[in-house]
Amino acid sequence: METYCIAGLGNPGVRYQDTPHNIGFRVVDELARRHFIRISRREGQAITGTGKIRHKDVVLTKPQTFMNHSGVGVSEVLKAHSLANEDLVVVYDEIDLPWTALRIRTNGSSAGHNGVKSILAALHTDLFVRVRVGIRPDHPVEDAAEYVLAPFEREMKDEVAEVVSYTADAIESIVAEGAVQAMAKFNRRARGSQEEE
Repeated sequence: METYCIAGLGNPGVRYQDTPHNIGFRVVDELARRHFIRISRREGQAITGTGKIRHKDVVLTKPQTFMNHSGVGVSEVLKAHSLANEDLVVVYDEIDLPWTALRIRTNGSSAGHNGVKSILAALHTDLFVRVRVGIRPDHPVEDAAEYVLAPFEREMKDEVAEVVSYTADAIESIVAEGAVQAMAKFNRRARGSQEEE
């Protein structure tokens, strides 16, 4: 039976839970809620929960090492469950993409994202599915590090929920149909944008 490790990237702790940098955690939590999976088991430097999505076995994973060392927790979970990089789906924020955009890719560089950089270093391969969630606002960002670690504005609550839900739908599609099919259905530009990013 095929098993997927779905890893959401973020920073542990209440301080970071409502920030753009933790959108990966939010998406994994949404999948856990939908599919009645409890993410509570400590496995190395990650917390995990096992269950099924669309009749496929999944290990939902939230590394607990802080973003820059995400690869440690992810690689430990893959090893513990005898999974390979081809079984990995990583979901994370992407400041190079505009808010509400979504990109599914099957390989590539980190594009400067430190969490992905850490996973690439730990796995020694770029062949794993990544789901990139656009978080760039429609106004200039002077300090990207400050922006990604600051809480979302309260009035964005509904938009954040929509983005998290849409991304969870995309991951369900990856599990059920594969990344290529999911790309065709779920890759999207920012709402209202006429330009391809």
